[in-house]
Amino acid sequence: MPFASTGRRQWLQSVVMIAGLLAGWKGAGAQTAAVQPVRELCNALLEIMRAGHASPFAQRFSMVAPVIDRAFDLAAILQVSVGLSWSTLPANQRDALLTAFRRYTIANYVSNFNDYDGQHFDIQPQPRSLPNGETLVQSRIIASSGSSHELDYVMRSVGGAWKVVDVLADGSISRVAVQRSDFRRLLSGGGASALIQSLNQKTSDLSGGALT
Repeated sequence: MPFASTGRRQWLQSVVMIAGLLAGWKGAGAQTAAVQPVRELCNALLEIMRAGHASPFAQRFSMVAPVIDRAFDLAAILQVSVGLSWSTLPANQRDALLTAFRRYTIANYVSNFNDYDGQHFDIQPQPRSLPNGETLVQSRIIASSGSSHELDYVMRSVGGAWKVVDVLADGSISRVAVQRSDFRRLLSGGGASALIQSLNQKTSDLSGGALT
């Protein structure tokens, strides 16, 4: 084979190989970007834990709310939790549900992360790819005693930004699946108003009446 033909073939093979490597690096970079919202969330949770009961519940709510708004796709989570009936709800009921669900979600975090005793978060820097194109970011909250609790975040790329669409406790217990059963029971029994009332009541209970 002429040298020129051999050279061209080798050059084309090199181009293909480099393109493949660049695509791999780009994909890895995109996956690594999925870790950042979880890191920001964990940092914000540490802040409200350190603030603790010395700070009013509403103040801690305000501290963590912007981070949760950025990190979570709350609208998508709510829609999956409600199910097929979501599309049949009037726009004003969907808006009211999202408002109530957002307040409940934030209040739940404030209530559960309310005390600091040397805990820290360990976040795996390399997320795992999931079959449906989503990504799993694994983390643990580690107590000063060394005991730990696993919290994994299912991430989805939404408009170029990675958002949490589910949280897995202990690596397998889906928060969306748990609340889906509760939400659909309330909807079937009393419609959107029953679910809104339940979420608002839970928010009030979690906040000790600070949020009504």
